[in-house]
Amino acid sequence: MLTRIHHVGIVVRSIDEAYAFYRDTLGLPVAKADIIQDQGVKAALLTIGASEIELLEPLAAGTGVARFLEQRGEGLHHLCFATDDVYRELTAARARGLDLIDHQPRQGLAGLVCFLHPRASHGVLIEYAQPPLQTYTC
Repeated sequence: MLTRIHHVGIVVRSIDEAYAFYRDTLGLPVAKADIIQDQGVKAALLTIGASEIELLEPLAAGTGVARFLEQRGEGLHHLCFATDDVYRELTAARARGLDLIDHQPRQGLAGLVCFLHPRASHGVLIEYAQPPLQTYTC
């Protein structure tokens, strides 16, 4: 079952430059930051209440996030819903005939994740995330 909006993903040219607004101006603390090799991004989660904002910086040309940045510029990239069982949600999406990007969950910054194709959701890239049980802080 989807439980809440986990985060909103935002593509930026530079996470360090984006910190000047999201962390320094708005005062949002960085909860976690890492490089996600299989997606070719540097990513950071900043906390706001029970949700987060994920900043995504492409590390190489040709990745999905790099193409997004080239075509659309910086801005809103995806909406992520938290779930207690990403496998169940992915199976349900497949059973409903939704277009999928991921056919198996994979590890992401927010935990175990998978993506639905924007064709399935009126042009919005949707991510499901099963966060780890432990709480993280930086």
